[in-house]
Amino acid sequence: MNAPRMDEIGFYALAGAPESPRALIGEVQRAEQLGIGTAFLSERFNIKEAATLSGAAGAVSSEIRIATAATNHNTRHPIVTAAYATTMHRLTGGRFMLGIGRGIRPLFAAFGIPQITTAQMEDFALLMRRLWRGETVIGHDGPCGRWPVLRLDPTFREEIPLGLVAFGPNSLALGGRVFDAVILHTFFTDETLVRCVKTVKEAAERAGRDPASVKVWSCFATVGDHLPEPLRLAKTVGRLATYLQGYGDLLVETNRWDPAVLARFRADPLVQKARGAIDATATPEELEHFATLLPAEWLAPAATGSPQRCADAVVRQMQRGADAVILHGATPAELEPVLDAYRRVRPGSTASDQPKR
Repeated sequence: MNAPRMDEIGFYALAGAPESPRALIGEVQRAEQLGIGTAFLSERFNIKEAATLSGAAGAVSSEIRIATAATNHNTRHPIVTAAYATTMHRLTGGRFMLGIGRGIRPLFAAFGIPQITTAQMEDFALLMRRLWRGETVIGHDGPCGRWPVLRLDPTFREEIPLGLVAFGPNSLALGGRVFDAVILHTFFTDETLVRCVKTVKEAAERAGRDPASVKVWSCFATVGDHLPEPLRLAKTVGRLATYLQGYGDLLVETNRWDPAVLARFRADPLVQKARGAIDATATPEELEHFATLLPAEWLAPAATGSPQRCADAVVRQMQRGADAVILHGATPAELEPVLDAYRRVRPGSTASDQPKR
């Protein structure tokens, strides 16, 4: 029997660098049994292609919501993306959310993919909604592209949620005025979380929307001490180091951290010799070295310690304004003790919310 679903809790499937995408199947099924509300899928250009993964997740589940967070709007033709989202929407009985993001600038530059702008994401979101309403779009000429004709099916009246992975103030404001959900980034400080939520909600209000209609997800590294220490190191130090590799300037600027620390991190010989994403390639010894380069306060925005401490930290994310929390960086099986503890402190919880053993 599945535990009562917690719509305010999510997890990322295939966190990190999985050996096989088939692990997704067991993760989604276990997450559904544990009552996790949403399975998020991040796209990487390896064995984590979003359309394939989301179809598999939809096929092996019946209750859990499935969301991309994120894919990029410019790596597929808009008709392909619109049809993919509609297919997922109907396959899952309305459990799908299409989430997009800006992408990683160095990677896009290396692959020759154009950089994504805020105006493009807004144009794309509005275009998707027109297509899902059954409109035939003639001569679209906007920030996200030019197309003579775009159409899915004139009988469509689909209500498919749109999510945006957002970092900076322009993206956050876009999420508030146009999107249904905003997904924040991991290792955001408490001050950053409060500021981001405020930016989203105020933008929604200025756009004439109900701020409560835009769900803000905190993406919160959840690495309890019930996990082996080397694994904890990979999920904390390794993960943060990887973010600093890819978009360190943005993360440091957003959190108002000291950029000199980032410069020292980048200048370190082991960082410069990294064979790829640090969370996927570093040895335990290398991770221990990288830990000496990162201030404790940079690693602090995470749920760590006992499962009860982790659960209490999740609740504090909501108290600081998040509508929902992604327990990031761990599989459902790894999260089970934390989820058990969270149910006891869950805001508004009752005895009937406890899973039957």
